[in-house]
Amino acid sequence: MHHVFLWHWLAFAAFVAGLLALDLTVFHRRSRETTLREAGLWTLVWCLLALAFDGLVWRWLGRHAAAEFLTGYVIEWSLSMDNVFVFAMIFAYFMVARKYQYRVLFWGILGAVFMRLSFVLVGAQLLRHFEWVSALLGLFLVYSGARLCFHGESKPHPEKNVVLRLARRLLPVSSGSTGDRFFVREAGRWCMTPLMVVLVVIETTDVMFAVDSVPAILGVVNKQAGYFTFIVFTSNVFAILGLRALYFLLAAVMDLFRYLNYGLSSILAFVGLKMLAEYFYQPADGGHLVPAWASLLTVVTLLTVSILASLWSQWRQPRLTQPAATPHAGPRPADHLVGGPSA
Repeated sequence: MHHVFLWHWLAFAAFVAGLLALDLTVFHRRSRETTLREAGLWTLVWCLLALAFDGLVWRWLGRHAAAEFLTGYVIEWSLSMDNVFVFAMIFAYFMVARKYQYRVLFWGILGAVFMRLSFVLVGAQLLRHFEWVSALLGLFLVYSGARLCFHGESKPHPEKNVVLRLARRLLPVSSGSTGDRFFVREAGRWCMTPLMVVLVVIETTDVMFAVDSVPAILGVVNKQAGYFTFIVFTSNVFAILGLRALYFLLAAVMDLFRYLNYGLSSILAFVGLKMLAEYFYQPADGGHLVPAWASLLTVVTLLTVSILASLWSQWRQPRLTQPAATPHAGPRPADHLVGGPSA
């Protein structure tokens, strides 16, 4: 049985801290708009880093751990696509300029890393000490999948955010343009900037996503293995690190993925049913009833089918509803607003 020691955690923490520091101080030192080409390149970089780490896990902990890491990474990465839609609505609600959105997401991701660590540590201890928690999480994931399938993802309502209302009571919000700063001094007192308000909403919204994604990853990693907590956390973090690039890559085309919620709901339901089955029929070796490779194949298949079905539907729709061509049709009056600062 392979075990993970404290120095492994410290080495991974130093690696992530180095990546974030390099990102903030070198590659995105100044606030600017992220192009589609740049977002695509960074998405590829983060995916390659995750695959390279998975290769290291294979060599170090074995193929089962590598398959579980990759399954957890794909689950978190796919659920992150839902985050993109919600974050886009939040930015549009507060009319955040595109050149400032990356900075908000950077600090939002940093906060998410610490939040996910606490979720993983607590969840892992509960699963190891209370068997019934596995069944409870399984039922919750099945419920979450059904809710997402039949009701979709609810729109955010920042004005009802309890944490934001509390923050506004503690610190006033500044007036006027403050650039990319989160706090400023006005009339001799510290004030939150509108950008800080957006960051608070992003952070608290991510908690709701973590409630679904962390139990889903807990359900695909062998809780009896010495690497259980480490694999759950690292797979989660690698997906979270690539969320910023994924946002700028997909935010403008999320309408294309009309069936994505069905794929995501199926993934949640699959993991939930798997946890329930393993609770009532625990394999003798303490492992998984469904092999790690089978879980990975199922998750990838569900996600791929939902994306391909969405693209196929989008491709067929213009052919079925294409209007007759209008000669001398000029541009729409609002065409110059597409892709503006608050898009």
